[in-house]
Amino acid sequence: MPPAGDILLFAGAALLMVLTPGPNMIYLISRSICQGRKAGVISLFGVIAGFLVHMLSAAAGLTAVFLAVPLAYEILKWAGAAYLLWLAWQAVRPGARSPFEPKPLPPDPAPRLFAMGFLTNVLNPKIAMFYLSVFPQFVSPEHGSVFVQSITLGFTQIAVSFSVNLLIALFAAGMASWFARNPLWLAVQRYVMGFVLAGLAVRMALEQRRSA
Repeated sequence: MPPAGDILLFAGAALLMVLTPGPNMIYLISRSICQGRKAGVISLFGVIAGFLVHMLSAAAGLTAVFLAVPLAYEILKWAGAAYLLWLAWQAVRPGARSPFEPKPLPPDPAPRLFAMGFLTNVLNPKIAMFYLSVFPQFVSPEHGSVFVQSITLGFTQIAVSFSVNLLIALFAAGMASWFARNPLWLAVQRYVMGFVLAGLAVRMALEQRRSA
């Protein structure tokens, strides 16, 4: 099992990821505003199913990587730092689009809502990069089974994402209306998020490789 401190730090990184606008957030907000809370929650369960695919793939892959290619840790570390810096830039770059500007979507039946949520997440490059580059930084062979650690962290990420996205699905319309009346807070949120992500990227780049 990963140490409690590592799990808390990972949960913080997962929270930053889910709060950073991406395909999942934009889809859930748009769906909830256009078709209502129930549609948003059904779509969210599809998104969670997509997370399970990412988690199990990462768990199996990391087990093989740590056993066979120790150098891969260094490659993934720098890829993760670069990815976090890219997310930081996306948050603060001029003209960044707010996810609370929903796309118009036609009503869909429940099975299609679930399927679209699932596909949106499975094909989401933001989630794939998180599992490929950030996720491995919190797994160490010295803490036991890499697979068990990966599953533990995966369910931690899923729990954080589900909690935040559930609130987004339930209160999307109200939040969109509030941000429309208070645009300054959108800019504040973007810059705070950008600086925190950049700090996490620096920390990751400076961290020494964990011994096997």
